[in-house]
Amino acid sequence: MRLTGRSIKRRLYGLATLPTRVARARYFRGHGVHSPFVYAIVRQVFMKNRLAGDETALYDTLLRLDVAPRRAMQLQNLCTHCGYETFSIDALDTPCDLCLLTPRLAPAATRELVRRAALQGTTVALLAPCDGRERTDLCRELVERHGCTSVDNRGYLLLFSDDDLPKQHYRL
Repeated sequence: MRLTGRSIKRRLYGLATLPTRVARARYFRGHGVHSPFVYAIVRQVFMKNRLAGDETALYDTLLRLDVAPRRAMQLQNLCTHCGYETFSIDALDTPCDLCLLTPRLAPAATRELVRRAALQGTTVALLAPCDGRERTDLCRELVERHGCTSVDNRGYLLLFSDDDLPKQHYRL
């Protein structure tokens, strides 16, 4: 007979994610981020709990794609913070400021769109970077190849294509 409602397996479940939590603890609330650009994104985008501006086109589009409301709000706030006016989803036919890549896109097509976005100076947001082993490995590869600042907050991976930003990777 058990004394509590939780088995030993359920009690030890949290230990599996402990190394990841400890590794990311130094970036909590922007501490340990030595880039003024990324620090401003952490404070003005990730830590906000409501939409920053009046524009909600990206927010509404992401909600229709079943993206979590908090993640959709953060991406909309990123557009407001960085001054992005145009966006595209899973395509880069016309030049835009932000290109969002969903997990339903094939890895080869994702690599090609990231390469083209870097040439155009477009910021890329890969949604669900930790959605399975294959997606995680793809995102690691893209970060290694990327020549500029990248930010991973588990909900999406941002690859900035600004020549003024150094090659740095932040895991928040």
